[in-house]
Amino acid sequence: SDRCLLFPFYFPLRFCKTKGGNFRFADIHTEAVQAALAKHKEQKMALPMPTKRRSTFVQSPADACTPPDTSSASEDEGSLRRQAALSAALHQSLQNAESWINRSIQGSSTSSSASSTLSHGEGKGTSGTLADVFANTRIENFSVPPDVTATTSSSSSSARPATIDIPPSGIVKGTHKGSNRSSLMDTADGVPVSSRVSTKIQQLLNTLKRPKRPPLKEFFVDDFEEIVEVPQPDPNQPKPEGRQMTPVKGEPLGVVCNWPPALEAALQRWGTTQAKCPCLTALDVTGKPVYTLTYGKLWSRSLKLAYTLLNKLGTKNEPVLKPGDRVALVFPNNDPVMFMVAFYGCLLAEVIPVPIEVPLTRKDAGGQQIGFLLGSCGITLALTTEVCLKGLPKTQNGEIVQFKGWPRLKWVVTDSKYLSKSPKDWQPNISTAGTEPAYIEYKTSKEGSVMGVTVSRIAMLSHCQALSQACNYSEGETIVNVLDFKKDAGLWHGMLTNVMNKLHTLSVPYSVMKTCPLSWVQRVHTHKAKVALVKCRDLHWAMMAHRDQRDVSLSSLRMLIVTDGANPWSVSSCDAFLSLFQSHGLKPEAICPCATSPEAMTVAIRRPGVPGAPLPGRAILSMSGLSYGVIRVNTEDKNSALTVQDVGHVMPGGMMCIVKPDGSPQLCKTDEIGEICVSSRTGGMLYYGLTGVTKNTFEVIPVNLAGSPVGDVPFVRSGLLGFVGPGSLVFVVGKIDGLLTVSGRRHNADDIVATGLAVESIKTVYRGRIAVFSVSVFYDERIVVVAEQRPDASEEDSFQWMSRVLQAIDSIHQVGVYCLALVPANSLPKTPLGGIHISQTKQHFLEGSLHPCNILMCPHTCVTNLPKPRQKQPGVGPASVMVGNLVAGKRIAQAAGRDLGQIEDNDLVRKHQFLTEVLQWRAQATPDHMLFLLLNAKGTPVCTATCLQLHKRAERIASVLYDKGHLNAGDNVALRSLLHSHGCLYAGCIPVTVRPPHAQNLTATLPTVRMIVDVSKAACILTTQTLMRLLKSREAAAAVDVKTWPTIIDTDDLPRKRLPQIYKPPTPEMLAYLDFSVSTTGMLTGVKMSHSAVNALCRAIKLQCELYSSRQIAICLDPYCGLGFTLWCLCSVYSGHQSILIPPMELESNLFLWLSTVSQYKIRDTFCSYSVMELCTKGLGNQVEVLKARGTNLSCVRTCVVVAEERPRISLTQSFSKLFKDIENINMFFNVNLHDRVRLVERGAPQSLLLSESGKILPGVKVIIVNPETKGPVGDSHLGEIWVNSPHTASGYYTIYDNESLQADHFNTRLSFGDAAQTLWARTGYLGFVRRTELTAASGDRHDALYVVGALDETLELRGLRYHPIDIETSVSRTHRSIAECAVFTWTNLLVVVVELCGCEQEALDLVPLVTNVVLEEHYLIVGVVVVVDPGVIPINSRGEKQRMHLRDSFLADQLDPIYVAYNM
Repeated sequence: SDRCLLFPFYFPLRFCKTKGGNFRFADIHTEAVQAALAKHKEQKMALPMPTKRRSTFVQSPADACTPPDTSSASEDEGSLRRQAALSAALHQSLQNAESWINRSIQGSSTSSSASSTLSHGEGKGTSGTLADVFANTRIENFSVPPDVTATTSSSSSSARPATIDIPPSGIVKGTHKGSNRSSLMDTADGVPVSSRVSTKIQQLLNTLKRPKRPPLKEFFVDDFEEIVEVPQPDPNQPKPEGRQMTPVKGEPLGVVCNWPPALEAALQRWGTTQAKCPCLTALDVTGKPVYTLTYGKLWSRSLKLAYTLLNKLGTKNEPVLKPGDRVALVFPNNDPVMFMVAFYGCLLAEVIPVPIEVPLTRKDAGGQQIGFLLGSCGITLALTTEVCLKGLPKTQNGEIVQFKGWPRLKWVVTDSKYLSKSPKDWQPNISTAGTEPAYIEYKTSKEGSVMGVTVSRIAMLSHCQALSQACNYSEGETIVNVLDFKKDAGLWHGMLTNVMNKLHTLSVPYSVMKTCPLSWVQRVHTHKAKVALVKCRDLHWAMMAHRDQRDVSLSSLRMLIVTDGANPWSVSSCDAFLSLFQSHGLKPEAICPCATSPEAMTVAIRRPGVPGAPLPGRAILSMSGLSYGVIRVNTEDKNSALTVQDVGHVMPGGMMCIVKPDGSPQLCKTDEIGEICVSSRTGGMLYYGLTGVTKNTFEVIPVNLAGSPVGDVPFVRSGLLGFVGPGSLVFVVGKIDGLLTVSGRRHNADDIVATGLAVESIKTVYRGRIAVFSVSVFYDERIVVVAEQRPDASEEDSFQWMSRVLQAIDSIHQVGVYCLALVPANSLPKTPLGGIHISQTKQHFLEGSLHPCNILMCPHTCVTNLPKPRQKQPGVGPASVMVGNLVAGKRIAQAAGRDLGQIEDNDLVRKHQFLTEVLQWRAQATPDHMLFLLLNAKGTPVCTATCLQLHKRAERIASVLYDKGHLNAGDNVALRSLLHSHGCLYAGCIPVTVRPPHAQNLTATLPTVRMIVDVSKAACILTTQTLMRLLKSREAAAAVDVKTWPTIIDTDDLPRKRLPQIYKPPTPEMLAYLDFSVSTTGMLTGVKMSHSAVNALCRAIKLQCELYSSRQIAICLDPYCGLGFTLWCLCSVYSGHQSILIPPMELESNLFLWLSTVSQYKIRDTFCSYSVMELCTKGLGNQVEVLKARGTNLSCVRTCVVVAEERPRISLTQSFSKLFKDIENINMFFNVNLHDRVRLVERGAPQSLLLSESGKILPGVKVIIVNPETKGPVGDSHLGEIWVNSPHTASGYYTIYDNESLQADHFNTRLSFGDAAQTLWARTGYLGFVRRTELTAASGDRHDALYVVGALDETLELRGLRYHPIDIETSVSRTHRSIAECAVFTWTNLLVVVVELCGCEQEALDLVPLVTNVVLEEHYLIVGVVVVVDPGVIPINSRGEKQRMHLRDSFLADQLDPIYVAYNM
C-alpha cells in the first residue's frame, strides 16, 4: 500500500497511505526515540549522579489553581499534542529496557555527605554525621588533614570561622616524616578508595573517555592574536543539487462586485440593513452562550465610542485624540464583545488600535517589552472595560500601579453607560481603503523584544478578501473561534473577515477550554458550525475529554482550520483527532492546516477538499539533511525522520519564494530549506518606529546566485522555514525564532521538545512543559533544555529521564545538549495564554535566577571548538645569549634595589653585628626611649616596652631558660609571646615562632602547633599562663598527645634574677631564629635565618622606609612568621623607631581600631595585610560617615604597605583607596595578556589581567627572571620564576635529615648559562616578570618594575598552559551576586570549582551553568566539577590566602557537606 511519488525535481519524498483510504500516521517519532534508546541498552556507562543536600530539592508545591493534567503545555509550542500519541507506546517499550545510564551506587561507609543517604531514599538529616565519623576514626600521624568544617557557621550566616594555618598530612619540606597519606587514600590508579566523591569523579572520567562526536581534525589552532575561528565544515555534508527555484504564484484574487471599498463600509452596510443578524456570541465560564452581539448593536456602539473618543475626551480646541493617534486596547480573553466594539470604534474614529494583553502584576513576563512598544508607539491612552479596570493591580491609595517600563497611561472605560450618543448629523469618515495604518499587532521576537507590525487599511481589506476566497466563506455561516481574538488568525477570521461576510462567530475563550475542553466541539454540534478555528492544543484536549460526551456530530464542518499546522509536529494531532472523530461525522478533507505569521499574515492555507478526492501526501524527510538545510528523503535511519504535512497553497493574489535565512536574500534551490517570503497586498507594511529592521523584513528583493535582483517586487519575510513541494504545495519545517544553529548545523527547537516529550516524560515533566533555546558560549550556540518537574517526581526518575533525553537528542538530532535543567512545577515564566515565555526563561537562565532543582551540564560533549592543547616551546639556550645582557635579542629581565655599598650610613648601629648588642647599646644610650606599644581592641595600650624594659625582660627570660629549662646555646625554643625572642637570643637559644592555637577551634589549630614543635625539635615552650592551661586541657588531649609536650615555661611570672653573661655568637653566620610557616599549598616550611641575614634585612628595611628613632609606625600584621615577625619584633630594636602593634585578631571585635589608631597617632607609614584591608573595606564601607564623625583623618598617611606573599590585589586596594580617599596609594596599573610572553594591551581589553608593580625592590637586592625548567635567564617582559640575590636571604630549610640537594637548589643555585660571575641566587617560587618603564630611578637609569603574578606551586597545568587559580576565581566570583568566595584546584586533570553560596539554597544550582560559562569564555577551560558549599567552608589562612590543597583533601575525603556537587559531562 505504500507508494512513492517522485518529485519533478531532485528530492523524492515518501507519502504514506493506508488500505482503507483513511490516513493514519503512526507516530514515527516515538518509535524513533525508543529505538535510539534501545541501541544504548548494552552500554552500561555509569554517569555520576549529582550530590545534593536534602533541602535543596524540596519543591515549592505546584500552583493549586492550575487546570487538570490535560491542560496547556504551551500556547505557542503546543507541546502536549505530541505527547498523546507517544506515551502509551513508549511506556511499554521503555519499561523493560535497561536504561542508558546505570548509576553505580558505591556508598562509602565513612561518607559525611548527605548524598550517601539521600540517593537511596532515606531522608535523614546530616547533622552529627561528621562527628560520628571522627568519633570512630583515630587520626594517626596527622595523615588525615584536620577538619576545618567542624566550626563553620550555618548557611544563613556568612561569618567565616577563625582563620587558621593548616598543613595537610604532615608534609614538611625536606622531611619524610608522616608522609604516608598515600597509603590511606590512593589506589593503584590514583583514585582514593575511601571517598564517594572520588568514585563519582572516576565515573565522570570514564564517561569523558568516550570519543566526542567531531573528529580531531575539526579542532583549530588558537593563535591568541585573532578571535577563535569556527571548525571547518564536514566535506561529506549534503549540499543542495536542484536548480534555482522560481517564485510560485497563488490563484488570482477574484473580483466580487459587492465587496466593500473598506471594512468599515461593510460594518456600516450590515449594521444598517441587517441589524438583527447575529455577529458575535460570547460564552460564560461554563461554556454556555451568555450574550450575542448583533450587527446593529456593533454598529451603534462602535459609533458611540468613535464619537466619544474624538469629541468627549478633551476640549473642543484641545482634543486628547486626533485621527492617526495610537491607542492601547486592554481587554481580557473572555470578553470578545467589548473588544470588538472597541476595535471597530477605533477604526471608525480613524485612531489606530494596538491590542495588548491585560497586565496581571507589575513584573509580568515580557511586560517591560510591551511597555517599550507602547512608548515607541507614543500611546498615552488605554481602552478597557469597567470590570477589567477594577481587576488591575492597584497601589495602596487605589491608583493603578505603574507597570515596569510602561509610559504613563490614561485609562478610558468603553462600557456603553459611559459613552455619549452621537448627534444625528455626526457621521464617521469612511474613505476607500488606502495605505494608511489600520491597526498594530504586537509580535515578540526570539530575543524577547516586542515589535508592532503595522497593518494598512488596504492590507486588512485585501487579506479579508483573500481569506474569503480561500475559505469560500458565504454570508450567514457560523464559525467557532477557539483562538485569541486579539491577534493572528483569531482576529483575522473571527473579528475582521466575519464582518466582511456577515458571518456569526462563536468565541470560545481560553478559560472555558480549561474547565470544559470539549466545549468547542459541543458548540460546533449545537450551532451546526461550518468552520472551526483551532490549534493542535485544542484537538488534543478534545481527545482527552472525548469519553465525557459521545453524542456530538461534526458533520456540519467543512473546514477545521488548524492554525499551527505549520508546526511539523501538528500532523500527529491532526491524524489522531481524525481517527477519533471520523465516527462523529468529521470528514477527512475538512482538516485544513494553515501557516501564518504576524508580518506576512496568512502565508498558505489548505483549501477545503472535494469529498472522496485523494488527500495530499506527506513528506518524510531526513533530519540530518534538514540540519544542513537540504531536503533529502530519509533513507539511512528511520529514527531520525521528520514527517511533515503540507499547509496548502499560496494565498489568492499572492506570490511566494524561498530565500536563504541568513545573509543576502538569495533564492534557494529546489531541494533547499529556506525562509518563506510572500509578496501580496495582504501582508504587514512595517514595524512601527523601527525603520532599520523594517527594511530587512518588509522590503526584501530576492537575488539570484550571481547576486543580481530577481524582479523588483518587494517580498515580506514570514519567519517560517520551509520549501515548496510538488503541485506547488507549501511545507513548513520550523520557525526562524526556533532555529538553533550549532557548529554550522540548523536544528529546530520544536523538534528537540518533541524528542524530550517522547522519552517517558509523563513521569517527570509537569504538563509537558519543556523550553528549548540556545545561548552563545565560547564562539558558538549551545543548546539548553529546561523542563518543569512534576512535584511527585523522584530524584532517581528525574536523573534517569535527563540522562535518556541527552541520549535521545544525541542519537536522533546528532547534537549535544549543553545544559539540561529541571525547575519546580509552575515556575517558568508564562505567556498570556499559559505557554512558556521562552525569551524570559533564557534571560532567567543567563542571569542565574531560574532556580533549577536538577541540572546536568555536558560541556565536554558539546564544546568541540577549544584551541588545541599547547605544545611546550623549546626554551632559549646558551647560544642565544649575546654579550651585553641580551637574551634572544631582548634585554635580560633583571632589576636591582639601591646598592648598599654606596649608601652612607653614619648610624652607630653599623658597629654592632648582632641584634643583642644593639639592644644592650640602646638600653644604655636611650633607656627610656619607647620601642613598642601594644594595643587592645579598645585602642588602649596594654603593654609598652622602652629600650631598658625590653633589655631587662630579655635578661630575665634568658636566666629562666638556663635555670628551669636547663638549655644550652643552640637549643630551639618554641615561642608564643613574641617579645620573648630577645630573651632567647640573650641565652644563645634559637627562637621558633609558633602561632598560638585558637581556643574555639583546637582540633583544627593544635595539630599544626604540635607539628612545628616536633619538627623543630624544640627543647622547651615559652608561653603565658592562659595558653599553658589550654595546651594541657582535656580539649587539647582530644586533638594531640598532651603528655609529650617539652618543658613549658610560664613567662607571666619571671624571677628578678640577673643574667651572669649575655651570649655572643662566635660568627654572624650562626643561626638566629627559625621561621616556620604553612604555604597555601599546605606545605609546612621552616627556614633558617642567620644573624647576618637578620641584620641585613633590618638595615634594608631601615633604609627603604627611612626609619629612625623619632619615627612612629603602625603595624597591623600577624607577627608569627616572615616579614610580619621582622617588623613586629626586630626592626624597632635595630632602627630605634616606635612600633605601635595592632593584633589583627582585635579587628574582629573593633573594625575601627587600625584606622582610628593611624589617625590618633598621626602615623605616616603603616603596614597591614590584605585580610586587614578586606576586613576594613567590607566592614566599614558603609560607615565612612561614622569614621568622619569620630574625627578619623587619614591625611597624615604617606605610605600604606601591604605585606603579602601573592600577586597585588588591585581591585581590593582600589576599593580601599576609594573608600578612604585620604590615603595616597601610588600604584602603576597595566593590563597584560599573560602567557610565557607578556603582551601589554589597552585597559579593559578582553582576556587581559590588571597588574600593579609589586613595590620597590629593597636596597642590596638583585632580581632576575629565570625559566624554571631550563634555569636560564629570560628577556624583558617574559614570564618566569623570580630569583633573588641579597645579603638577607635565609640560609636554608631547617630539616631533620638535612637534605642538602633540596637546600642547594632552593637557596644557593646558579643560572644554567648567561652568568659569567656565577652569582648565587635564591629561588622564590613565584612567577613574575620585569619590565623596563619610562620612569627614571633614583640612580638616573630607567626604572625596572617587578611584577609578581603568582606562586609556581599554586599554578594549574591544564591543556599545556599554566593557569593561576586566582584568575579563574576572579572570573567566577563576578558571575553571580550570591558567590561569597571561590577556590579552584585540579583532580585527575579535571578542574574543580568550589563556590560558597551566600544566598538561599534554591540558588545553588543557578551557579553551575554560570560558573561553567565564564571559565569557558574567559579561560578556554571546561570545568569538570562544580561544588556549591556554605559560607566559610573554604579554608583561609592568617594572611587571608586560600588553602586550596587542604580544601581539595577535604573534598575528596567527603568532609565538605556540600549543598550540591555537579559533575559536568
